[in-house]
This record gives sequence, structure tokens and C-alpha cells, in this order.
Amino acid sequence: MYPGAHAANDPGRPAAIMAETGETLTYAALEEASIRLARCLHDKGLRKGDHLALLSSNDLRCFVVFWAALRSGLYITAINRHLGPDEVAYIVKDSGANALICSGSCAPLLSSVDQSWPNLRVRLAYDGEISGFESYEAQLANSSAEPFANQPCGMDMLYSSGTTGQPKGIKRPLPDRQVSERGDPLLELNARMYGMAADTVYLSPAPLYHAAPLRFGGIVQALGGTVIVMKRFDAEQALAAIEKYHVTHSQWVPTMFVRMLKLPDEVRKRYDLSSMKVAIHAAAPCPVDVKNAMLEWWGPIIHEYYGSTEGAGGTFISPQEWVERPGSVGKAGLGIIHICDENGVEQPVGVPGTIYFEREELPFRYHNDEEKTRSAIHPLHPTWTTTGDVGYLDEQGYLYLTDRKAFMIISGGVNIYPQEVENCLALHEAVQDVAVIGVPDPEMGQSVKAFIQLAEGVNGNEALAQQLMEFVRAKIAHYKAPRLVEFVESLPRTPTGKLRKGDLIREAAAS
Repeated sequence: MYPGAHAANDPGRPAAIMAETGETLTYAALEEASIRLARCLHDKGLRKGDHLALLSSNDLRCFVVFWAALRSGLYITAINRHLGPDEVAYIVKDSGANALICSGSCAPLLSSVDQSWPNLRVRLAYDGEISGFESYEAQLANSSAEPFANQPCGMDMLYSSGTTGQPKGIKRPLPDRQVSERGDPLLELNARMYGMAADTVYLSPAPLYHAAPLRFGGIVQALGGTVIVMKRFDAEQALAAIEKYHVTHSQWVPTMFVRMLKLPDEVRKRYDLSSMKVAIHAAAPCPVDVKNAMLEWWGPIIHEYYGSTEGAGGTFISPQEWVERPGSVGKAGLGIIHICDENGVEQPVGVPGTIYFEREELPFRYHNDEEKTRSAIHPLHPTWTTTGDVGYLDEQGYLYLTDRKAFMIISGGVNIYPQEVENCLALHEAVQDVAVIGVPDPEMGQSVKAFIQLAEGVNGNEALAQQLMEFVRAKIAHYKAPRLVEFVESLPRTPTGKLRKGDLIREAAAS
């Protein structure tokens, strides 16, 4: 199903609402605007398999762009608007984007971006002007509202940072069906697992450029429900939105749980949360005590899943199952789990190893990176893939995570790769050697910490530490910058020069 079916049956039903203002996008408006945008893109030469990039703050028009791509057979790449100019430029170029649609709020960012994009032939801006971009509103007004007879289904192609620091596009095969036809396994799975339907009111407190908010928003709208979008997460305002809009379903990352739990008791008790049937969390490991506190507050409605932007597979666990198996991320609901050693040999129950998911066909490729694609595939089974996570299965098939991708930091539910931060810091004249790791943080899950060996003659102090943090913020996204800096005499390296980062992680854990 898709929004057009609901527009025909109930045109005035809200497809999405901005939580703070009440601004509403009805199914009729979503259908017409997405048709007009699809027509506009077609008239400008985009065809099935082409790429559309979106750079925007949380805005209802994100869903118009999403559905225009999906009803045109296009790949849509939503770009993190908090990235640095070079990172944005790289993603637009690497994706081969043929069109770029931006919100006016991103004009300052784009003014610093190198816009040498040979494939880009369509630039549209809404809610404000951007130099070199045409008016989104004017283009839609001049386009037909008559849908094409042929509407092949499109797909997202989102970017996940690579261990080398360069983000990688995760490209899944385009579905062989029309946008109006059933067949989306994630839609069917979530409808069954969480009881999502036309009466679902889904609160989305996270940025729409992330995989889960974008995909779940699309699922809810495919089913005919309503998505409540927060401009940005605020702990108390999230509770207020649940009460005001009678939210039935929601999705969170553990950091959001922590911030809501830190609210004073009188604030937490102020809001009526009784409408909520299902609260989902994912994206990062949730500390057992945090989840227990949330279950005590909200009751047995908190579900968890484990997956990835790649869509290799997924596990699911209900609140009742989790209470019996604290720390588990559940049983396979998408794909078959195999735990393998470094040679690809399957491991017995209880023995940790690399987590592979078996699917009927290869579920994804890394765009423009065949080497990374090959590294994600099992050496003996071409349809078993991994994102590098480590864990083990118990006798009942429940998965427990014991590690994440090699040295990756997860802060507030966002993946940060240390190599990118290290590469940035290494450019500073005061730095001789550098290592970056994640250290425990009670609110964010992990914080970025940099160990710095200073250049000869440079003295470490608080002012220099602050200068180094600001240096990183000026180069890459602010959330990737270290929150902690420790100056050291030297870093642990092997005789061949390889950094023994595991030593630093163990030392930090022991301190």
C-alpha cells in the first residue's frame, strides 16, 4: 500500500503533523504534492534507478520528497544536515545524485560546500531561497497533478560512515513492483510485530535523515497512520506530544530514555501517556538499569530490535521476553542468524563470533566500494552478510551482543568512527600522534575521547585541549568531536607501527 490509497478513501486524514506547531500534511496533500514532484523530476530527465538527494531539517516536505522518489523508481539519499561541508559535498558526488532538494535552513551550510557535482541537473529549495537553486514551490505549481500510469517502486540509499572515515552508500536492489503493490517485507513485519495499522499515531522524535525515522515514517504512511514529527528532541516536549496527539507508537534511542528519566518526578507525572501501546528502541545498546527504569515507568510496552542501515537482517524482542533475558536483543525476525569465527566456521551456542544474517539473496551492496561489499559477505556463503558486529546465541536462539564494529563509538544512538576523528586531529600542528576511542557516558552511552601525543616542545593544558576540540568541530560534524582529551607521553604501538587501540580501551575501562 501507499499514501494514494488512503488519499482516495480518507483525503483529510493527517499523514504527518509537526508536533510543536500542529502544521498538518493530509493524505490528499501528500498524494498531490508527491505526484507533482515526481512529474517535475521526470520532466527534468530523471528515470528509474536515478538518484535524488535530500538535505533538510525535520520538515513535512521530507515525506513529499520521499514518496515522490518511491513512486518514480528513484533512489533517495537523505543527508545528515549536521555534517561538515566536505562531507555533504562527498555524499552528493559519490551517490551520483541527479537531483538535490534542500530546505532553506541549509543555505548557510551549502554556501561553504564545493558544488562540483557533474551528475546534478536539478536543484530545488523549499522554505527559503538558496543561491543557484530553483523554487520548489514554483516547480510543483507548474507540474501536473496527474499520476503516471507506470509508478515503479523506488528505494532509499542511505550513507553509513566507513572505518576509513569516508561514508559509504548502502544500495539495496530496487523492488520489482509498482509503488501501489504489496511486497515490502519491513512493512509486513512491523505491522505484524507492533500492531501498526491505519489508526497508528507514531511519534518520531529523531532526525528524518536517519534510517529508522525515515523508514518507519514511510511504513506508517503506507499503512494509513499518522506520523508526529518533532523538530528536535526535547525530553519534556516529547511527553507533551504523546499526551496532546494521543500517540500509540513511538521510537527512541537509549539516550532519549536517559534524558526523560532525568526529568523531575513532578514533570514526568504531569503528562498522560496512557494512549501509548508500543515504544520501540534500537540504534545502540541500552543499559539494563535504564531499560528496567523505563519498564517500571511506562509498563510492559517497550520493544527492542537489532538491525542496521544495511538491512542485512534483524532481531526482535518483546518486553516480556527481555525481562526473562535481560541484555538480549531478541530472536531473528528477518533472516537466519549464524555466528562464525574469523575463518567463517559456525560457533557453538554461547560462543561469541561475527554475526551473519542469511537471506535468500544478497540484500545490499556498498555503493562504489566492491571491496567493502566483499568484506561483508561470508567467505563460503554468498547470501550471508555481516556489518561486523560480534555476539552469541543462547540455546533458544536469542542473540546477545558482545561488541560492536571494530572500535566504533555509538554516542546518543549515532555511529562515530574513530579513524575519521583521528585523521582530522592529526592535521593539527600540535599533534604528534593520536588515538580516539569511546568511553562510557551515563547519558550518551559513549563519549568520544582523544589521546594526544604532542609535538616536541608543546605543552598540554586545558586551553589546548579546548582548541583541539574546536579544531575538529570546524572540520567535521560537531557530534564527532572529542568531549575528552588526555595528553600522553606516547601511544601503544606494535613494532610495525600498528596502534594497539585495545590497550587504550582496557585502560580506560579500568580507570
